[in-house]
Formats: sequence, structure tokens, C-alpha cells
Amino acid sequence: MKKNILLLAFLLLATAYGVAQPGGGNRRWINTNSPEVHADQTITFRFQAPDAKDVKLNAQFNPQPYDMKKDADGVWSVTVGPVEPDMYPYEFVVDGTRVMDPNNPDWFPNETFKGSMVEVPGKAPYVYSIQNVPHGNVEYVMYDAPSIGATGRLIVYTPPGYDPQGDKKYPVFYCISGTTDTEEVYFKVGRANFILDNLLAAGKAEPFIIVMPYGNPAYYFPPTDKMPQGDLFGTELMKDIIPFVDKNYRTINDRLGRGIGGFSRGGAQALRAGLLNTDKFAWVCSYASGVGTEDFEKNFTNLTADPDKTNREMKLIWTGVGNSDFLYQMASDFNVVLAKNRINHIAFTGSGGHTWMNAKLYLHETFQRLFQTANY
Repeated sequence: MKKNILLLAFLLLATAYGVAQPGGGNRRWINTNSPEVHADQTITFRFQAPDAKDVKLNAQFNPQPYDMKKDADGVWSVTVGPVEPDMYPYEFVVDGTRVMDPNNPDWFPNETFKGSMVEVPGKAPYVYSIQNVPHGNVEYVMYDAPSIGATGRLIVYTPPGYDPQGDKKYPVFYCISGTTDTEEVYFKVGRANFILDNLLAAGKAEPFIIVMPYGNPAYYFPPTDKMPQGDLFGTELMKDIIPFVDKNYRTINDRLGRGIGGFSRGGAQALRAGLLNTDKFAWVCSYASGVGTEDFEKNFTNLTADPDKTNREMKLIWTGVGNSDFLYQMASDFNVVLAKNRINHIAFTGSGGHTWMNAKLYLHETFQRLFQTANY
């Protein structure tokens, strides 16, 4: 009798759970698999919306949206491709409203709308692929930022073999997020940790710490009377972030052991922080960004007054941009003004646009150059 009562209770609970799923009322909830990446590199996307009139798929691998079709269960679907192997953000547009894929746990970190992510694997591992190699540690960190009256957040990668109680010290590379990106983007989309893991395993890079700060504190922490005017991130970088990292991690606390880079807006922030503070940074990278010609000539005289001294001190100035990036001209003009002022630098031009597919390649290129020539 007791067993029958328990069985009945279980069935009632299961029935209640079944009708209480998203969709409302007593509608049957269909378990949709999305995205489903097939062996031929096509992808099937599915989205349950029985009452919707129109559902489209927007994906970064195609400039035009895809129309989706609804089946008898109210599941909209479309199969696309084959798609070039890489990682891509996508979204559904349901009767004009952008929505994430509720069946996909992978999403693009952003200040506003957060698209879903799909990865199409290739036949061979890519530079960012998760491979069977020693992996470093990634941790989420909160820090006090009294210079702007806030509590900030970082993601910090320490390489394989890093021992917080050990004697070995490591150089540090600061990766700054781009416009509307959060500090998570270099980890979840850029996969900076896996890129460096793979390079270290192949003997193509030196081990270093990667610090991934949030580059736009004014968005989450609106200015108050306690906050200074102007460049909030630049202020907290110098006054709060770098001192925090040097205090809490085993860092090489000098200019030869410190580099900085960033994508898009973060690239401009990296150029300003790095090139205007050469006493703090010897390695500076810009991913799809630049500094305006007039701005550079006027404000970066610390570099241009004595180019020979600059070239002796700076171990790396690296710029990268895709040939169809909307910031291509800015990046190109910046390379021209560097050359005009006889400042040594490496200019890398790839294919493609202003995407994180390209940003991962820039990380891969620069990680092989960072901290290679300094004498520790």
C-alpha cells in the first residue's frame, strides 16, 4: 500500500512538472536539441514558439537572416551550412524580438543583449581548441577600486605549474575588453587561456599570467560624487588593478614583466595605457584599433621625441586588423604615423572583419611574441 501511494505521488508530481514547463498552460513541452552541429558542418537550430508568427535565425557566419519553419509541435527549425569551422554568436528573432537560444548554455558575454554561441569543429584542432595538454587555472576575482569608488572584477589566468606559494615569478599581460564586451569575453569567446595552454605545450610561448579586466566601469558603476571625471578605466588600471595583481599574484613587477593589449575600444585603451606609461609597460598590442594621427602627434611626444630611445625600451608594439574591418583605416593610419616617427612596430593584416574570430588569431600571434626577449 505504501509503495502504491509513493508511486501515485511520483506520477502526480511528474504530471504537474510536465504541464508547468515553459510555454504556459497545459501545453506539452518538447525537448528541442539546439544547436545540433552535424558531421558535415551543417547546423540545425530549433526554437519552440507555438504562438509565434515569424521566427528567423541571425548568425554571424551569414550576413542575411534565415527563415525558420514551424512543425506540428510548434518547434521552429532551420538547417544551414556547411559552415566554416569556428565559433559564432547567433540569435533568434521572434516576431521582431531578439532572443537567446534557451537550449544552449553557451552565450556571448555582453553589456546588453547576450547572443548564444555555436562552435563548428574542424578536422584538425584550432589554435583555441581544448586539447589534451596541461591547463592553467582561471579564476573570477573581486577587487577594491577606491580610485573610482567601486568594487571591480577580473578574470585571472595562471599558467600550468603556477604555485602561489612558490618562488617563481611570472610576467603579466592585461587583456582589455572591447565595446559592450565584459571581462568574460576573453575567456568564454576569445579562449585566451586555451590558446596559451596550447602554445605552452608546443613550446611556442613563455608562461605568463593573463589578467582580463572589465574595460567600461562606468556602465555598471554609474559616475557618483566619489568617482573621478574622465577615463575611469585608465584610473583604476593604474591605481587599483595593477597594484592588486602585483600584491596577490607572483608577478614580475617591472616594465619588462608587464604587457597590455585589447580589442576594439580595449585596443585604444591599451595603446594609451601602454604607450603613455612606458615606465610600466614594455609590451603593447592593439587588436583592431588605433590612435588618431593628430592625437598621436600631439599627445605621444614621450615616444616621438627620441625614437631611438623608444625603440630600445619597447620590446613589442604590435597592431593587427582584418582587411574588411570597419576600423581598418584607423589601424592603418596608426601604422603610418608610427612609421613616420621611426617607431619600430609589427603590423599584421589578416582577412575578415571586426569579429572575435579574428581577435582569437591576434591573441595567438602575439602570445608567441610576448616576453620572449626580456632577461628575467
